[in-house]
Amino acid sequence: MAEAISLNLALQGGGAHGAFTWGVLDRLLEEPWFRVEAVSGTSAGAMNALMLAEGWRKGGASGARAQLEQFWREVTQPASLSAGILSESAGVLWQSLTSHLSPYDLNPFDINPLRGLLEQMVDFNGLNRDSPFRIYIAATDVLSGRLKLFTDDQLQVDHLLASACLPSLNQAIEIDGHYYWDGGFAGNPVLYPLLMESKKLDLLMILLQPLQRDTLPKSSQAIADRVAELGFQTTFMREMRAVVLMQQRLKRRPWLLGGLERRFRRLRFHMVGPDETLAGLHRSSKLDTRGDFLLALRDRGRAQASVFIEKSGDKLGLRTSCALKHYFL
Repeated sequence: MAEAISLNLALQGGGAHGAFTWGVLDRLLEEPWFRVEAVSGTSAGAMNALMLAEGWRKGGASGARAQLEQFWREVTQPASLSAGILSESAGVLWQSLTSHLSPYDLNPFDINPLRGLLEQMVDFNGLNRDSPFRIYIAATDVLSGRLKLFTDDQLQVDHLLASACLPSLNQAIEIDGHYYWDGGFAGNPVLYPLLMESKKLDLLMILLQPLQRDTLPKSSQAIADRVAELGFQTTFMREMRAVVLMQQRLKRRPWLLGGLERRFRRLRFHMVGPDETLAGLHRSSKLDTRGDFLLALRDRGRAQASVFIEKSGDKLGLRTSCALKHYFL
């Protein structure tokens, strides 16, 4: 049996596109060497992180696979609604509607079906006592703009709903007198707790949108899509740029021998990103919960994970690391 490798995972948010991350995790969980040291998640990434941890707590890797599958099948739109109240075309209409009305107008009772599903699927008290690995869930403080991280020793339903709270769809989530929106505004995904608090050197980032685009957006819709992307990616890009600059600086100063300096020199970054099809989807498809769409995204995630596994060689060293300088400098 291959030697176990513990990875830190950073899971990006992206609504229904999070089914792609489900596929990546599902494929990795088939590998006997795959272990998790810590995971950070934002929005849909937070949901995947939670299900990964709860499933692993209850039944190891196979339990994690089952928990992830159950969650995504539960959020799937019923077949009777296949015409699509949340199909891509309906998503466009919904975005147009929410540009004129707020969720306080459209959803005055703040009904969120995710609340009941999370309460049904997760024993939060059990997870708080006995999480199989560290969990960091990102949310954004509405009034201060600060990043807020909720951790595995305190997680409750509201923390997850806060991480996935899109201000155009849901009322802000109040926790201890503070109001929170989607964590993507402050970190998507968040890296620093994985870099600073974990002893493991391998960090795998599972991304739902490409790090860069090849064509200049010129239509009003393309411009709006790119503006939305940048709003949810800029903080992550800035955080990664700081890490790359730090690594380059330390290479020029090999006499700095502190524990943090040695760790940053040795950090290895890995990335599984969207394929061309996922990267080309309209942002309104993030609201599409049709079963065939989610399963197609899962399969694409599995395929991308297989490519990653093949490139990582003998699986004992994860020697392939993404070219950070190319992307972030």
